[in-house]
Amino acid sequence: MKEMVVGSEAGRRATPPPPPPQALLERLKDYGQEDAFALWDEILPEERDLVVKDIESLDLPRVDRIIRCSLGSQGHPLPAIEPVPEATVSTVEERTPEERERWWKRGLKAISEGKLAVVLLSGGQGTRLGSSDPKGCFNIGLPSGKSLFQLQAERILCVQRLAAQSTDAGSAGTVPIHWYIMTSPFTDEATRKFFESHKYFGLEADQVTFFQQGTLPCVSRDGRFIMETPYKVAKASDGNGGLYAALRSSRLLEDMAMRGVKYVDVYGVDNALVRVADPPFLGYFIDKGVTAAAKVVRKAYPQEKVGVFVQRGRGGPLTVIEYGEMDPSMASEINQTTGRLRFCWSNICLHMFTLDFLNQVANGLEKDSMSSGRRNLHQLKMLMGQVMTLLIVLGLCFSASTAAGWLLQVAS
Repeated sequence: MKEMVVGSEAGRRATPPPPPPQALLERLKDYGQEDAFALWDEILPEERDLVVKDIESLDLPRVDRIIRCSLGSQGHPLPAIEPVPEATVSTVEERTPEERERWWKRGLKAISEGKLAVVLLSGGQGTRLGSSDPKGCFNIGLPSGKSLFQLQAERILCVQRLAAQSTDAGSAGTVPIHWYIMTSPFTDEATRKFFESHKYFGLEADQVTFFQQGTLPCVSRDGRFIMETPYKVAKASDGNGGLYAALRSSRLLEDMAMRGVKYVDVYGVDNALVRVADPPFLGYFIDKGVTAAAKVVRKAYPQEKVGVFVQRGRGGPLTVIEYGEMDPSMASEINQTTGRLRFCWSNICLHMFTLDFLNQVANGLEKDSMSSGRRNLHQLKMLMGQVMTLLIVLGLCFSASTAAGWLLQVAS
């Protein structure tokens, strides 16, 4: 009897499992990703269900376009680039006190009318700092012990008060600045709990909206999916350029329009000095009538690891070249007129957009361009590149291993 039982179990174990869903397998073959089912016969039935659901959740045509574009760009020289024309850069030190006062008042007026929203790019974890917590939760060593989130929330509160005091209604006429916080699947829950446990740092809970950016599969050097487990594709956040798709999918652009927002201040979380909802920047932006702008600082030295704004060809659009993409000799070129680096305007992820511009980009996502980095997957930077029409220079000066695979990031 015992032998019969053992024989029966062995027979059941020897029975091959049902094959993967044929239609899904054919789709994977179309994109050269059928290896995602390589361990199908070795995993448990419930794990087979998980891998099927995981792959079905991927937008395979879009992912394939991204991979092909990214792999196709490797080894090709950069398009001809030129330094940013001086006419597109406005330095703070060149502005008169009267101009600064005018922009300050104009910015406060727009804020008091509820025309400004703030978007925080906060999808990254602090892996380079030895933590998996969201970067904004960090105590950065200030005597006050304040986190980045608290510093930025308190600056929003301060600007709200200043805007209200600039009106006839005074503090009674305070209009909240809505704060949209982009998280990732890896930071969303921890971020929400941090805000709840700190009572939103004095802000009203209903003036803070959390939303998640998307993810993209991690791929090997030949473009194949990397499997986190035999039944799960490894994924990572799709970069700061994923903002546009996230705003579109979460319908937050419509939410902004309903709130009467006209301008959107976008910035990265890992900046202790950021002037959130900066009135002079907003006033200057409105005064110039542009659709997109960025604050920049001068690059300190040729090897500084920071992306720079460039012009794609003479008369072309402004965009960002990452430090790893620029030839060292080009990075060291000197402008003989100014005595400074030719490519000197650093991208520090401080942007201002019109809501119309964000809608335009979100509606044109099928034309997105992609960036990829040959970087250690635990040491990847969040990237953001987009066309700019104006740069404004801050009155600040500061400096800002082998890859196992590639993490793809949107650079819209």
